[in-house]
Amino acid sequence: MTDNPLRLLPAAGAVLELPVVRDLVAAHGHGLVRHCLRSLLAELRSAALAGTVPPSLPEITTELSGRVRRLAVPALRRAVNASGILLHTGLGRSPLPASAIAAMVEAAGSTPVQASLSTGDRSLREERIERMLCELTGCEAATVVNNNAAATMLMLTALTAGREVIVSRGQLVEIGGAFRMPDVMAMSGCKLVEVGCTNRTHLRDYEQAITPQTAALLHVHTSNYRVRGFAGTPGAGELAALARTRGLLALDDLGSGALVPLSGIGLADEPMVADSVKAGVSACCFSGDKLLGGPQAGIIVGTAEAVKRMRAHPSARMFRVCKLTLAALEATLVHFINGDWRERIPFWAMASRPLESVRDEATRLAEALLAAGARATVVDTLAYVGSGSAPDEGLPSVGVRLAVPGIAAGELARRLRLGEPSVFVRLEGGAAIADCRTLREGDAESLVKAVSSVVC
Repeated sequence: MTDNPLRLLPAAGAVLELPVVRDLVAAHGHGLVRHCLRSLLAELRSAALAGTVPPSLPEITTELSGRVRRLAVPALRRAVNASGILLHTGLGRSPLPASAIAAMVEAAGSTPVQASLSTGDRSLREERIERMLCELTGCEAATVVNNNAAATMLMLTALTAGREVIVSRGQLVEIGGAFRMPDVMAMSGCKLVEVGCTNRTHLRDYEQAITPQTAALLHVHTSNYRVRGFAGTPGAGELAALARTRGLLALDDLGSGALVPLSGIGLADEPMVADSVKAGVSACCFSGDKLLGGPQAGIIVGTAEAVKRMRAHPSARMFRVCKLTLAALEATLVHFINGDWRERIPFWAMASRPLESVRDEATRLAEALLAAGARATVVDTLAYVGSGSAPDEGLPSVGVRLAVPGIAAGELARRLRLGEPSVFVRLEGGAAIADCRTLREGDAESLVKAVSSVVC
């Protein structure tokens, strides 16, 4: 036995000469196989140095084959979301409506993304999207950037750089990826003025902080956490009213942003975009891939003057979205215009699904899993919106507690993730749970096949 664990790992050249790997090369190309092998061996070296026993050569080639196929075959990149998290950040948040997918395919070729059909001249990239957002929210104008973090940055940079922006201490949020509001404000060039306390801020705190250098009052929705008890802060409407009397801008970072009430699916309502616009804010921004149920985007709605200033800023070009995003967002908004968003947009369809329908699917899934040799029990669960939306409220759901003899729950979850397609379950109370609220058409069958391969 050698003292150097790295000696237990094969050389890349030796692996490439194996017959099974030669078949991979013939099917998918030498460059792709070599790329995946280098990545895999690098991970195995790090694990070996940390004390993990390296896998056998057959195990390495099996893993390599899976990685190559997942990159080379589009159908194998699909993931089954059995986690119970409707907007799973790790799985790309909102699954797109079929209409949005079709629109992206059509837009992948030549498309009049920035050309007027009537004159042939250069046109506004998001012209049709702007018209729909104006109808849906009551805003005067709208624009789109690549995510809500970029929308917040553009809003602050274009409208407040070099001047003061007043915000409640209780709204100096941090979201995923080290996006912290104080840091973003500093990068935008504005000066942060904190008022109030963590749990409570009054309108008079804003009023007393206004100086000749003040540009805006900023309201930030704390979408990914809640402060309970003796807590409160003025809403966007109150800030907008104060801003009008003092000749200032009122800005609203809604985060998730909702075009329709969540109370329709049994959750507490999130702030509505239309309510913010009606309250008189100069601009508000929100995400496209959360409660909207569309592609990743940062959407800004507001007054014509505010949006004009943002479009004219150099950052707008750096943050702009591609034609595929525009096509998908446009198709998603059409469902809100038509009023069929509950049926056509996957997030809303999953969230609105009757509990008994979820229970029926869980019962059928458990029966199929038992037939495949696994242990399966139907259990009541809670599903969650995810992605920082409605963070502490669950949707009643039903799932299947599954187990395979001789395999720990964590190892079972790992093997399911590595399958084709990848299956994501939830680990809860030491068990693997497949929540059926987040399963889509065909997912239950894929889950059963994935578990069957593990059982075998």
